Amino acid sequence: MIAVPFGWPLRAPRQTAGKNNKILWVARSGSGPLKIVANEQTTRRTVTVVLPGGPGPSIVNMPAPGCWRFTLSWGNRRDTIDIRYFSTPA
Repeated sequence: MIAVPFGWPLRAPRQTAGKNNKILWVARSGSGPLKIVANEQTTRRTVTVVLPGGPGPSIVNMPAPGCWRFTLSWGNRRDTIDIRYFSTPA
């Protein structure tokens, strides 16, 4: 799986007005809903997101800044990707 972020940097807990945390998920193979179990590496906070349409364009927001390890599963495939979310500017 490849994660292609748009609107870099990704922000948490939200993007600035008029922008979204957009990620294009590109899978070499497999299909079905994309389940993301995200763990923040410092606090160990866990968030689960399901994208019913499977890999493709999405908006994925995390509740806090940090380095998030995304464990991805779709069909019979599985992968992990680390994605950094930055603080929202004041």
